[in-house]
Amino acid sequence: MEILRGLPQRSPPSAVAIGVFDGVHLGHREVLECLLKHARDNYLLSTVLTFEPHPAILLRSESAPLLLTDLEHKLTLFEKLGIERTAVLEFNDEVASITPRDFIKEFLCDALNVKSVVVGEDFHFGSSRGGTVETLEEGGAEHGFEVDAVGLFSLSSAPEPLSSTAIRRALAGGRVKEVTRMLGRLYSIEGEVILGDKRGRTIGFPTANLPVSQLRAWPADGVYAGWFTDERGVRRPCAINIGRRPTFYQHAEHSILEAHVLDFDGDLYGQKVEVEFVEFLRSERRFGGIEELKEQLAKDISRCRTILLGWERGTDEEERADGETGQ
Repeated sequence: MEILRGLPQRSPPSAVAIGVFDGVHLGHREVLECLLKHARDNYLLSTVLTFEPHPAILLRSESAPLLLTDLEHKLTLFEKLGIERTAVLEFNDEVASITPRDFIKEFLCDALNVKSVVVGEDFHFGSSRGGTVETLEEGGAEHGFEVDAVGLFSLSSAPEPLSSTAIRRALAGGRVKEVTRMLGRLYSIEGEVILGDKRGRTIGFPTANLPVSQLRAWPADGVYAGWFTDERGVRRPCAINIGRRPTFYQHAEHSILEAHVLDFDGDLYGQKVEVEFVEFLRSERRFGGIEELKEQLAKDISRCRTILLGWERGTDEEERADGETGQ
């Protein structure tokens, strides 16, 4: 996939999907699949126009949402879907103040040579979010491009349309299986393994520690079954703890992520890794002593083995199909 930092001066005729696409969830994928169809049917270059940073960080920094995906991960997901080009537009004061009419003329027509635009039906753009799907349709009539507004996507079991906000709410409640259904894949955190206090190793449960980013959405504090992928791409089962380790620290300021990689005792420090969340096991709690903690950790690891073996073998075929294919 071609990645542009900004807009091109010249472009082949293009089909363009516009949005932040935080999480690249199943609703976003509906839009992107529609984009790919327009591109195939009309011999156009499939292009995503997205923004970095998230516009809310500039427009309402005090209430900006925590991110489900960083830019690097989002670009990887676009590429896996078959998108041919992504233009990453820096969202700054100048972009925020552009009128909807100028957005259409300068960004879509002049820069991207757009022939087809695909957006969600609730799409807004331009200064004060004044542009709507109707505005795009008016621009299309003037400049000669078509507009396809994709309806909001809902899961059959959900009471509301799927959204990044709904996913963040589920994460905050530790409902990672629900998040898997909404994303069409396991939720994951990427980061570099840092040095910890090595306490886990002293009690027989060594962990790889990842810092909790203040910009990313994290599952609620607790213990989870999951997968750990190292920088070479080797994926192993793991038990994950997110929390403040109350057995050892009474007043820890921040949560950390600790992943105990099952049946592994190598050196992971400094590696950029990915941790995926499969199922919530229990809430974090304070134990009366080391032996009580070790006993519980052994139970957690045993449950992880059972859960991950079942997940890997596809014993819950419908749920795993949701997680792997989004269907």
